[in-house]
Parts: sequence; structure tokens; C-alpha cells
Amino acid sequence: METNFFAKFHGLGNDYICLDEEWIDFNLDREAIKTICDVHYGIGSDGILLKTYSSKADFGLRIFNPDGSEAEKSGNGLRIFSKFLYDYGYTMKREFTIETKGGIVKARIEELTNGRASVITVDMGKAVFTANEIPVLCDTEECIGKKIKVDDREFEINCVSVGNPHCVIIVDELDENIVKKYGAKIEHLDIFPNRVNVQFVKVLSPDLVEIRIWERGAGYTLASGSSSCAVASVMVKKGLTDRDLTIKMPGGTLRIQIDENWNIRMTGEAQEICSGHLSPELTEQFI
Repeated sequence: METNFFAKFHGLGNDYICLDEEWIDFNLDREAIKTICDVHYGIGSDGILLKTYSSKADFGLRIFNPDGSEAEKSGNGLRIFSKFLYDYGYTMKREFTIETKGGIVKARIEELTNGRASVITVDMGKAVFTANEIPVLCDTEECIGKKIKVDDREFEINCVSVGNPHCVIIVDELDENIVKKYGAKIEHLDIFPNRVNVQFVKVLSPDLVEIRIWERGAGYTLASGSSSCAVASVMVKKGLTDRDLTIKMPGGTLRIQIDENWNIRMTGEAQEICSGHLSPELTEQFI
């Protein structure tokens, strides 16, 4: 691999840039992340996936949002990162482990297209509903069905962690304008010490739900793997769907399976967009 090589992928329209810490010669700090993710001054993306060393898993991964903050876990990011690892020869195995800030996950390359990974399954760990582990400041052990008021509107929230914090709101109709208007406000509420990802959900059938997403540190997002896992977990928790269901988003669909012990399995596609090298004219400002 050459210095400052990058590859850009998307998972259902949620796009990430993959870098290898061993092959970059600049400091990937907050300003560098924000610039590289900017569509005008950099490549443009919903975040950066940085391959790192791990003593606990086959590979290490750090996940950065476009505002420079670091995420614990990303479902789309993990599928993309798994494809990056396989397609670029970091591993010949179809199954391997990845250490994230939100825990160690197991990934499997389910399908190949022309020798490249196309469908990936990730065991995303457990859904956790305990309020102090999410974390969310709540007066009950589990923050399920709690009423909150944001400006002039009341919402019933359901909180869960799938390695990162989520706030799931069930609605009769999905309205993108409502998501954009209230998503950021809910993300930054004082009851969420680490901020929160927000999902608005409409149940379509026992095995199909449709969602809109406000992602912490990224804003309105076409798709999110961890959000899909969070939504599926809450749907099962509240008895609204089966344990094997499809999550429909503007960017596409994911299959999520929740077992009896709240272990989560996510399956979906990832595709490469382009690859290349970051220009010295870009990176020299970060050295």
C-alpha cells in the first residue's frame, strides 16, 4: 500500500473513507477529519474508518464522524471496513474479528461478486436497555416509553445501546422535516451525557419497519447499521415485530436478527466508490 492511500465505500448511501494508520504520514486530528470529510475541501464523506493495530482481535478500527468526534460503533462502517479488509488483501479469511471502541465484533463475508466482498454479516454484540449503561439520565432502570418535551412537541422515547447510544421514537407517519427539525435537539438534550443517535420508526408489518435517522455527529443520514440494530432491538423489546426483520431506509434495507439473549446479527451490502491518494497539498497542512 502506498502512502496516504484511501478507498471510499458506501453502505446503502452511508459513505465512509477507509485509511490505514500505518500508511498515512499526517496527524489525523479533528481538523484533518473535518477537512477530509468536507465535500468542498476534501473528498466528502459521512466519516472515516481508520485501520489500527489490535492485541485483542484480528483488526482494530477507529470510527470518526465528519465533525471530528469519535464513534463507538457503526454497522454500515463495519460492513464497509470488512469489505476493505478483504478486497485489499489484509485477510484471505471469510470470517474475522474487529475491535471497536464499542467492543469486539465478528464479521463474515457472505457473498462475493467478481472476487470482491458484496454481502457482509456482522455480529454486532448485545442490545443493552439499562439506563446507566446507555447512558441516559432516567428515573427508571430502563428508559422505555419515557415522555419528553422538546420545544412545543412531546415525544415518547425508547433508549438502547448497541455499543453506542440510541433513542427510538415510534410514529404513525414518517416526516423527514420533523426528523431534521428535532433530531439535533434530541441529540443534544442534557439527559444524554454522550449525545445520542435518533431514529423515527413506522411499523409496516411484523417483519418490516421503516425508519428515518438523525445520526450523532453526522446529521440526517440515508442509512445506518447501528440505528437499524437499535430499532430492531426496541421493536422486539416492545413486542411489535418478530425477531427476524427487515429495516427499510432511504438508502436501502438491512436484515436484522435478534436472538433470545439480545445478541444482534446484521446482514447487508457494501460497495466501493473510488480509491486513490490524498494529495500532499491536502495533507501537508495536517503535519
